[in-house]
Amino acid sequence: MKYIKYILTLILIAVVSGCTTVQPWERESLSSPVMIFDKNPVEKGIKIHHIEFREGSAGATGSQSGGCGCG
Repeated sequence: MKYIKYILTLILIAVVSGCTTVQPWERESLSSPVMIFDKNPVEKGIKIHHIEFREGSAGATGSQSGGCGCG
């Protein structure tokens, strides 16, 4: 029983230590084009444009710029 508490404590410490706050000056390296999941971002942009035009709505598609959501 004693070892179970130690193991659970170690797991909790490992999980909590993985959380961090990203500072504004660190976002530059995290917003590298390598981090984009789309194979062809231009094609995705065209597709989103057509969907926005057809549905008459825009937005809520995310931002692929500096991480601040401003571009």
